Amino acid sequence: MKLCIAEKPSVARDIAKVLGATASKQGYMEGNGYCVTWTFGHLCTLKEPHDYGPQFKSWNLFSLPIIPNSFGIKLIPNKGVENQFKVIERLVEECDEVINCGDAGQEGELIQRWVLQKAKCNKPVQRLWISSLTEDAIKEGFASLKPAEDYKNLYLAGNARAIGDWLLGINATRLFTKKFGGNKAVLSIGRVQTPTLAMLVQRQKEIDAFTTEEYWELKTKYRDVVFNAAIDRLKTLERAEKGLEYLKVNPFEIVSFEIKEGKEKNPRLFDLTGLQVEANKKYGYSAENTLNYVQSLYEKKHVTYPRVDTTYLSDSLYPKIEGILRKMYPYQELIAPLLEAPIPKSKAVFDDTKVTDHHAIIPTEVPPSQNLSREEKLIYDLIAKRFIAVFYPECKISNTLVEGKVGTIPFKTSGRQILEPGWRTVYAKEPKEESTDKEKEKEEEQTIPEFTVGETGPHDPMIHQGKTTPPKPYTEATLLRAMETAGKQVEDEELREMLKNNGIGRPSTRANIIETLFKRKYIEKKRKNLIATQTGIQLIDTIEDELLKSPELTGEWESKLRKIEKGEYEANLFKEELIQMVTELTDKVVYGKGKVITLQDEEKEEVKEKKKREPAQKKELQSWEETKCPKCKEHNLIKGKTAVGCSDFKNCGFKITFEIFGKKLSDKQLLDLVLKGKTSKLKGFSTHPEGLTEGVLSLPDDFQVQLT
Repeated sequence: MKLCIAEKPSVARDIAKVLGATASKQGYMEGNGYCVTWTFGHLCTLKEPHDYGPQFKSWNLFSLPIIPNSFGIKLIPNKGVENQFKVIERLVEECDEVINCGDAGQEGELIQRWVLQKAKCNKPVQRLWISSLTEDAIKEGFASLKPAEDYKNLYLAGNARAIGDWLLGINATRLFTKKFGGNKAVLSIGRVQTPTLAMLVQRQKEIDAFTTEEYWELKTKYRDVVFNAAIDRLKTLERAEKGLEYLKVNPFEIVSFEIKEGKEKNPRLFDLTGLQVEANKKYGYSAENTLNYVQSLYEKKHVTYPRVDTTYLSDSLYPKIEGILRKMYPYQELIAPLLEAPIPKSKAVFDDTKVTDHHAIIPTEVPPSQNLSREEKLIYDLIAKRFIAVFYPECKISNTLVEGKVGTIPFKTSGRQILEPGWRTVYAKEPKEESTDKEKEKEEEQTIPEFTVGETGPHDPMIHQGKTTPPKPYTEATLLRAMETAGKQVEDEELREMLKNNGIGRPSTRANIIETLFKRKYIEKKRKNLIATQTGIQLIDTIEDELLKSPELTGEWESKLRKIEKGEYEANLFKEELIQMVTELTDKVVYGKGKVITLQDEEKEEVKEKKKREPAQKKELQSWEETKCPKCKEHNLIKGKTAVGCSDFKNCGFKITFEIFGKKLSDKQLLDLVLKGKTSKLKGFSTHPEGLTEGVLSLPDDFQVQLT
């Protein structure tokens, strides 16, 4: 009997159906010479400090650093996990061969290997490696199973990552909590989490320290075209007015006129980070929610494996492209022109040297079904249009550059025209993205007539007053890009691709890192912006060791983990380096100066105290009819008998019932949920599936109310 182990029950069902293992048993499927069972993601975890000795149960500065002689694994303490592991253990004992059908990535490899290690598996192991869950992909995968040995380095890298995170996370968290937490709360430190927080704190400090300055610029209008003076900004109005007087008494002269034709390259296919960035910019979805939506699309067989960090396809996929395009029924109007000729095979799309475990995220030949959620449809649409756009011709543009002068003051202007839209046709019906520099965009879009060098004439000079602006706060989109490039500001796609190996975190873990920073109250969200809290700022200020908070150095660790994956670096060497770092860090902190960090909740308590002293004014509640729907942001809400919902409920689908998890909410609590995205802490819930009776209700990006 051959035993297949998948990462979750739904994937196991898909595999069992293809293999003909249709008899349902307790914890597995059976038939046709196969047993197909599953894990629930991680069944095993690294042992905790107290598993290595009772002396490590309590947190003590002088027992640090905790460094086990060898790292052990254990089952996650959960009844369901224990029962499922017993099923796997028995099947491993009974089978002739194991087929590892785990998620085809580093984390998936680690999950399965730990389970097989715990089950004392000594049977031959094969590896199923697929990029989509369609029937054809599963059949192809089983026809070309690989020896488990081929993926040993992938496991070693995953194991080294887990040990590295344990060494740093356990020791540094205990170290900083005992030294600076004042016995009030845990100060969480992590290999990726801390440098990410450091980037947010650094940006926050730059914004807080920024001093706005006024400046003045000289402009003039000649033949209905606005020209800008090509000189430094003027610091005083007096100088600007002197300049204006000079401009008024001199004519305008054209010095040069040049039209250059150029091309705008097609956008790249999506990797996970690119998709999360686009979904955040376009729809405001968090990185975590986007990952959940695209994972669901993958499990429903509509898109390929999403946890990827490449924007390329392998050459072997080229023959399948036309078939996929033909099956994308909702997009046939855009696809029809592509099918009139052979699909172009460009190196910007197909490049085996740029494909690692998987290729970029693309649609499969299974078209989207009607039962997708609104969010899933929008994510599929992003992936589908990007897939179509890469096969369109490049967009041809014309750039016009005009230089002029008034007396001795040089002026210039530029304009841009689209000559042939090419790939932009795919996005023609979409609303235009809002520009951050409206003034510049307006000038770029102006129509520039034919000018002759040497022509002169009257003009209409003016003064433009402006203010310098501080750096922009990070959004999830810009933070993800910064994590990908270890904090370097990179616009160029090819350069960004090269820096990915030294990014911090992996595409699949970055969303979770950002969520952890929220949960720890180190950052908060204001509209789309991510803001470091006082606790977050103080924590980073307390860490003197650059290794802990430097994105570049963390990026170097990430690079070493990738080298382990390729067999170019020893996993044990990586572990030894981290042990040395943790030991040095511990000595430095234990014997250094101490101070207590103010926690975010304490700050809020102080604010509450101040507010209590002021006489309370009764505030009238906002009516539902004047409250905008938080989901579609177009229509107002209306109050029914049992719920509040969008007045365009048929299309939008937003509603909140008065009773949630067995507790009836007041209008004030419901309004908080709609307007602020969360309530204050509430008690009296009686029907929560996990048995929670108190907590904060929140309204995440998918608008399904959560209790935490």
